[in-house]
Formats: sequence, C-alpha cells, structure tokens
Amino acid sequence: MKTAREIWEKALGELQVEVSKPNYNTWLKDSHGVGYQENVFTVGVPNSFVAEWLSLRLASLIQKTLAGILNGNVEVLFTVHAPASPKAPGRAIACPTDGGTSLKTRASNNGLISRYTFSNFVVGDSSRLAYAAAMEAAENPGRTWNPLFIYSDTGQGKTHLLHAIAHAAIDNGFKVACLSAEQFTRKFISAVRQKQSDPFHDILDGIHILLFDDIQFLSNKKQTQQYFFHIFNALYENGKQLVITANSHPAKMALFNKDLTSRFEGGLFVNIQSPDEETRLSILRAKAKQLKFPLQENSLTTIAKMPHSNVRQLEGTIASIAARSRLLSEQPTLQTINKLLTDTASGNSHNQIIEMVSTHFHVSVEDLCGQKRTKQIVQARQVAMYLMRENLSLSLSEIGKQLGGKNHATVLYSYNKVKNTLKNNSELRNAIKYIQNKFDASS
Repeated sequence: MKTAREIWEKALGELQVEVSKPNYNTWLKDSHGVGYQENVFTVGVPNSFVAEWLSLRLASLIQKTLAGILNGNVEVLFTVHAPASPKAPGRAIACPTDGGTSLKTRASNNGLISRYTFSNFVVGDSSRLAYAAAMEAAENPGRTWNPLFIYSDTGQGKTHLLHAIAHAAIDNGFKVACLSAEQFTRKFISAVRQKQSDPFHDILDGIHILLFDDIQFLSNKKQTQQYFFHIFNALYENGKQLVITANSHPAKMALFNKDLTSRFEGGLFVNIQSPDEETRLSILRAKAKQLKFPLQENSLTTIAKMPHSNVRQLEGTIASIAARSRLLSEQPTLQTINKLLTDTASGNSHNQIIEMVSTHFHVSVEDLCGQKRTKQIVQARQVAMYLMRENLSLSLSEIGKQLGGKNHATVLYSYNKVKNTLKNNSELRNAIKYIQNKFDASS
C-alpha cells in the first residue's frame, strides 16, 4: 500500500496538468499528503489561507483526482499546522471540503456587513495577494505582516476584505475593532470638545486586531492623524494586528504625517487592481446565484466585457437588471442588457453615488434600488436622491428611474425631507458630508 505522501505526489502530477501554472505554484506546490484513513485523505498545506482557498476553489477537482487514483469515493481534508505561539500553542486548523466552519450570524448593530465574508469574495489574479494576506491576518494577527495596508480604487473590494477579516477573526476567538476614518474623526472631535482624555479606551481595550477603513480621509487633519499615530504605536508595540485600507498608496497621499507613513512602510502593501474579464465573469455568476436570478452565459459574458468595471459596478449592474426583470415580469434580452450597459457607461456619476451611499449605510445596491421600506433602507434611498439632485443634472423622474422606478413626487419629497432634516441632525449632516467628499475625490 502506498503512503499518503506517495499518493499525493501522484495526484499532484495529474493536477499540474489540470490547473494553470500560476495556480499550481501558488496553491498546490508546497502541499503534501498527511494521511489516509476511512476514505478521508488529509492534505497538509503551509498556511491557513491556502487551506481556505483550496477548500473553496479546487476541492471538487482534487476529490475527483484522488478518487481516480484510489479507485473509490474519497473526502479531502486540508489541514494547516500553525507554529506555536504564546497565545495559540501548536494548534491545527482544518478546512473540510464543504467550505469549513460556517460563519456565525452577526448582529446588525456591530457595524459589520454579514455578507462580506471570505467565502463570498471572488478571488482573481488582481486580488489574490490581498485575499491571502487578509486571511493570514485573521488567522495569525500580529505575527506575519503588520500593518497590512490594502489599497485600491473605489469599489474593488477593500471594505469586503476588511469585514471578512473581522468575521473570520471573531470565529477564531479574537477580539476585533472596526472603525472608518469618518467614525474615528467624529469621535475624536467630540472627545476634544468634551475634554475626554481617552475616548477609544472602551473600543480598543483588549483587542487583537484593529481594522481601519478609508484612512485617506484623515489627510490634512493634523491633530486627528497625531492621535491615530499614538494609538497605532501603542497597538503595534503590543503585537496587535493593524489592517488599514485606502484609495491609494500612502506615499501618494498629500498632507499626510511622515511618521505615520514611515510606520506603514514596515508592513505589507497590497494593491487590488481592476478585475480582468475572467474574474468579472466569476463575480457576475456569483452575484446572479446570490440574487437567485438565472442569466444565460452569453448575457453574463456581455456584461463581463464592460471596460474598466469595478466590482461594485458589476454587482450594481446585475442587480439593476434583476430589479428591472422582476418589475416588468420579463426575462432580459441581449438587446435590453446592451441598452442598460450603454446607459450605465454614460451615467457613471449616479452609479458612484448609489454605490457610496450603499456602502456607507450598509445597504445593498439591490435593496437601495428595490421596493423594501425598512427605516435604514428608506433613509439611505432618500440620501441617494438628495445627493443625485445636488450633484447631477438629472430630472426628478430620471433620479427616480435610477432608484427602482420611483416617481418624481417621491423624489421631490425625499429631497426636501433630507434638506430640512440636515438643519437639526448633525449625524446625517456628517454622513452626507463624508459621502460628498468621497464623491468629489473620485470625480
């Protein structure tokens, strides 16, 4: 009887022919056979993110290959042997072929988006390194890359990865704090006014990981940057993991603290680029499956050929097609899809506003453009209408059309309500100012 190592070496020989060379070198090259008992074959891999990726992407192919070699059905278990550490002595993490431990449901008030998980993130060549680094940060905080700095243009998946780290880290037993630059600035200013000495103690006390989104919005805020630098140093020196996102490399950020930038340079910078056509197609298939909205492959291919698409635009496009199909009770044709794509290409500004509002209020694009009327969705929808009215040369009817076919009276009511509420609601005023600044920066 051959050993598990010998069986796996034979399997690797066959898999090398089946997968691309980059995929083989990245995910399979350093794996080895660990054991084979009771129709379960255990594969050892060097890192937890490799185990996760293989269980999500190549498990069925590996099972088929091993079944052919062993002449029978076989289950595959990918096992990671983490090195010993003071906090996690000699543990092994297993990722079974059914996708591993299911993620716990999070309460909506903790600020995390439940659908932003590693299992829902479509990995392509443009995002593979960021995905791998993010998984490592969630599994072994403070031990590999610290800080981890993820940067990209708007809508490429930075916030998705940030929240995925939080979900996975919580499942791994770590305490996490997740803040946006806007939240941090608002709390810091409030603390200064109220003469609080340590406003973030309750949030940061005992954490293992600090996740900080959109740090570019601290640019030109000297006092806020200095305070963040103080927090950064305290966490870093105590071995806590810091994961930071931005819309560009910190070296390109104007008016940014040089000491802070220098600290960033001690970690790992990863850039998420625009997805290639193959990845865009995978994203669209995943989104269509999530929406339970079947589309012909040629329709998905047509959408995937859109130039310069970011992930959020792709998801927004298919959500719009799905909403239109349900409202009109008809299956979209290639002609209607091409028309929508033409409209989208000429109207990226309104798409940007919808996407930014969607992200800020933790509301999906499909809900924003749909018929749901929960308090959170209605408020987000009204803010989107207000910002589109303020920034774009669109009629009330056109704004309503972009948000699921609302009539001009609804848009006018929403615009006036937001405008009047702004006078006395500082929280809404800050939210709109934040989104407006993001929109201005991207224009």
